[in-house]
Amino acid sequence: MATTHKTRMLIIGSGPAGLSAAIYGARAGMEPIVVQGLQPGGQLTITTDVENYPGFADVIQGPWLMEQMQKQAEHVGTRMMWDTITEVDLENGSPFVAKGDGGDTYVGDVLVISTGAQAKWLNVPGEAELGGKGVSACATCDGFFYRGKKVAVIGGGNTAVEEALYLTNHSDDVTLIHRRDELRSEKILQDRLFASEKISMMWNKVVERFEGEGKLERLVLRDTQTGAISELEVDGAFVAIGHAPATELFKGKLPMDESGYLLVEPGTPKTAIPGVFACGDVMDHTYRQAVTAAGTGCMAALDAERFLATLEFAQKEAVAAE
Repeated sequence: MATTHKTRMLIIGSGPAGLSAAIYGARAGMEPIVVQGLQPGGQLTITTDVENYPGFADVIQGPWLMEQMQKQAEHVGTRMMWDTITEVDLENGSPFVAKGDGGDTYVGDVLVISTGAQAKWLNVPGEAELGGKGVSACATCDGFFYRGKKVAVIGGGNTAVEEALYLTNHSDDVTLIHRRDELRSEKILQDRLFASEKISMMWNKVVERFEGEGKLERLVLRDTQTGAISELEVDGAFVAIGHAPATELFKGKLPMDESGYLLVEPGTPKTAIPGVFACGDVMDHTYRQAVTAAGTGCMAALDAERFLATLEFAQKEAVAAE
């Protein structure tokens, strides 16, 4: 039977941003509800080794980290809901109403959006099977594991060029593979790329499949002009063809940029609607790290607490004036 769940803080999404918001919100007495969505725990649940999250001397596992964050959030008073939001009503301001695909309704005095973003993949054979075993979508996250090894980056935009340049900190043999004969990235990035002696280009090539026994060993490439098939031996390959923020639910309801990321007031998680906050990868197309997502989740909770305090004070003043 459909149920209505009410809370002072409703959080949609359960990655590092959402759970950090929940931890801070719960400690402030807002009794948050986190609706976990289709991928509870976010992208870190499909990440193996995590070596750059502060506080851990040894390598930790992504799923374990998210499990610990959830336990911490629950320990301080967060309610976790196994549901996926399919509809939100933001027009009437606070309280905000959301509906889950199971029929339940969620009502929150403030709304924190932390639905994240997903890396775009090539969807070719071997990509999923070798994910975390040589195939990655984040050089900043995983480049450290390829020190002194041969790596490739697939893509031609700003993200791909930035990933290739970053990888030169760890590898002297970086290959950038692009399906066309010119890059789409900004000129200043191209100038840095072409000036690097550690980076070589493969033009007019697409990856047909990733191959290897237990780990990535080679890329099978097809020439987009001649159709010729070739192979490139690599230890690591980074797919850098962009990210897709999970903002379909908010189209026409909140301002977004041309790529679909939610727009916020600079330096804050505040959206155009008072009481609605966005944090993590859903509003961050630059850094996309677990630690930065957690930081913006903290910011969202602190701003939400201030918003509620102001709202409740105004309501008391209105009652007193009657």
